[in-house]
Amino acid sequence: MLDRLCGLSLSTAAGVPCYRHSPHDAGPSADGLFTRQNGHVGGARILIVEDSDPIRLPVVTALTAQGFQVASVTDGSDLESLLPSFAPDLVILDIMLPGRDGFELLKVIRRTSTAAVLMLTARDALADRVQGLTGGADDYVIKPFAMAELVARIHAVLRRSRPGGSSISVDDLVINDDATLVQRGQESLDLTETERRLLGYLAAHRDRVVSKTQILTAVWGYDGFDENVVEVHISSLRRKLEAGGRSRLVHTVRGRGYLLGTTA
Repeated sequence: MLDRLCGLSLSTAAGVPCYRHSPHDAGPSADGLFTRQNGHVGGARILIVEDSDPIRLPVVTALTAQGFQVASVTDGSDLESLLPSFAPDLVILDIMLPGRDGFELLKVIRRTSTAAVLMLTARDALADRVQGLTGGADDYVIKPFAMAELVARIHAVLRRSRPGGSSISVDDLVINDDATLVQRGQESLDLTETERRLLGYLAAHRDRVVSKTQILTAVWGYDGFDENVVEVHISSLRRKLEAGGRSRLVHTVRGRGYLLGTTA
C-alpha cells in the first residue's frame, strides 16, 4: 500500500527500516558537489523525521519528484542509526515526536552530523522558534504548510549551506562544480577520479568536520570499507594540494574526521 502511495521501495540501512528512494533507484550519490537544476540545488540527500504518515509520505513524494535522494524515519532511534549510513545533507525534523522530541534530536544531529536542519512545528510560539534556531536549526516551517513553501525553504537552506555557482574557492584552491577542474593558484592539479570525488565532498562541506564514515558513504557509496582507505586517499590528496610548499587545506580533527579550510 505504501509503495503504491509513494512510489517508494522499502529498504534497510544499518538495520533500520526506512522508506528511501532516489530518482534513478540508486544508492547515495558519491558526487561531492551538488548539481544545479533550474537554478536550484539538486541531488542532495534529505532525511525526513516525521511520525505522521499524512505529512511524511506526501513530502517524500514531492522531494523525490524534485530530484532529491530521500529517506524517512519516524522516531529518534531510527534517526540515530541512519545518520552515519545515509549521511544526509539536510534533515527535516518534526518537533512533536514520540519519545524524544525534536529539540532533543537536534542536539543529537549537531553532535554527530554536519547536515543542515529544517524543523517542522505546529507550535507557532516565539520561544519554540528561538529554541530551535539557537539550538542549531537552519530554518523552520510551521504546520500546516504549503508544499511549495517547504520546497522553497529547502532550496534556500541548501544554497546557504552548500553554495552553488560555477566554482568553490578555499584560499587559492578553486574547484569547479563537478570537481573535474581543480586549480591551486595558477596550477591545474592532476587528480584521480577518487581524489576528485573526495575533494568535491570536502569542498561541499568546507569549514565543517566530516567523519570517515560520512566520507566512505559519500565517496565510495558504502561505509563497510576499512577506514584506512580514507586515510590513504587523504594523504595522497594532501601531497598534490601541498606540492611546492603550499599551505595545508585538508586538516585532521582528532577523533572526529577531516575539514577542508584555511584553518582547523
